[in-house]
Amino acid sequence: MGKVTGFMEFERLSEHYEEPTKRVKHYKEFVMALSDDEAKVQGARCMDCGIPFCNNGCPVNNIIPDFNDLVYQQDWQNAIEVLHSTNNFPEFTGRICPAPCEAACTLGIHEDPVGIKSIEHAIIDKAWANGWVKPVLPKQKTGKKVAVVGAGPAGMAAAQQLARAGHDVTLFEKNDRVGGLLRYGIPDFKMEKELIDRRVSQMEAEGVKFETGVFVGKDAPGKEVKNYAKKTVSPEQLQKDFDAVVISGGAEQPRDLPVPGRELEGIHFALEFLIPQNKEVAGDGKNQIRADGKHVVVIGGGDTGSDCVGTSNRHGAKSVAQFELLPQPPEQENKPLVWPYWPTKLRTSTSHEEGCERDWSVATKRFEGKNGKVEKLIGVRLEWKDGKMQEIPGSEFEMKADLVLLAMGFVSPVQTVLDAFGVEKDARGNAKAATEGAKAYYTNVPKVFAAGDMRRGQSLVVWAIREGRQCARAVDEFLMGSSVLPR
Repeated sequence: MGKVTGFMEFERLSEHYEEPTKRVKHYKEFVMALSDDEAKVQGARCMDCGIPFCNNGCPVNNIIPDFNDLVYQQDWQNAIEVLHSTNNFPEFTGRICPAPCEAACTLGIHEDPVGIKSIEHAIIDKAWANGWVKPVLPKQKTGKKVAVVGAGPAGMAAAQQLARAGHDVTLFEKNDRVGGLLRYGIPDFKMEKELIDRRVSQMEAEGVKFETGVFVGKDAPGKEVKNYAKKTVSPEQLQKDFDAVVISGGAEQPRDLPVPGRELEGIHFALEFLIPQNKEVAGDGKNQIRADGKHVVVIGGGDTGSDCVGTSNRHGAKSVAQFELLPQPPEQENKPLVWPYWPTKLRTSTSHEEGCERDWSVATKRFEGKNGKVEKLIGVRLEWKDGKMQEIPGSEFEMKADLVLLAMGFVSPVQTVLDAFGVEKDARGNAKAATEGAKAYYTNVPKVFAAGDMRRGQSLVVWAIREGRQCARAVDEFLMGSSVLPR
């Protein structure tokens, strides 16, 4: 490494944020990337540890020590080359990935880990600013045609890799814009959508064709066609027109909360609140679900719940509370026990810092209201024994709730799509396909592959990118007999 003793000399420096009172007044990003000098210091902290566990901690296997060293040397152009060799979209992961690489950092055993995510963010932003991100054209065309269904990060990664291998790729998306949950699930204050648009422009220059407003499946009974798409294409037509098909939609089936009062007005799934808000920011009309002046209760303690908190604060909610069924995690993980794996510990997001009452070990018993509208939540406190939850007698409580947002995760992809293709499913309702061997990412249906949340289930953006890249290699091998695409 460029600075062998850097980890002993320099402390971790995190990215800077705009003040909460200011950032809640807009939907722009508020994270300020590291300066060149700050990134250099963070790169210097990367140890000559011998076995870089960060590489395996990263789902796309970013070559982290190498680009850390290049940033220390201020060789930014080679740094982006190394970063792009494993990750198609580091501007996405550099903003919204929870950074499992940092949990696996060797320095993190005894000290604060290297700020890998902030270095990645700095590299890609500098590369775009300097015009170093250019279309990568294939050396020759293969004459093979591939359809990719679902233009989220998995589909985008698969399409880009396949186009670079020389195939003619068409990416089908049921929404009017590309990006999947990157576009419509993640708020703009975490990731502005211009980042997606400029990647789409790059991919178009590389030969990828985008067909938006197209639902791949059957007209009935799926409501997806009515809600999103302008037209429908059958799986049979794709199998006829293309040499291979990749289905890469997201896990969009939310987990429900079947308790008394669930039918009351004012109780919504998280995406019913977040998607229209992102469309409003994009200029597509007003979000009809408003938190202005309301007592908002978010059920579910994950990232989607946090996004609901941040959006509610920007609406001007009177109060925001977030409940989690599980116990409160420890503030500091037991590093000798969990390293290099992702630890369970208390995480406070920037949205929480903007204003939120958080509570753990809470179950919802029922909702109550008047004139068909929710007014209160009746909850109960829990205790956990031997991994099982039990209600604490006499702990029932009530809370004002004018707007309830259910953010308890997603159970599976939309089943109508898988059923339309006739794809065999696993026990969780995902497309059944292996990730290794001669039939990697290949479903039971001829010419049909599956990747991302469609195959894996609800997961991280970085896992979607990995799956898209690996699936692209499997498709290339299927079409050509071999592949030079990296996995």
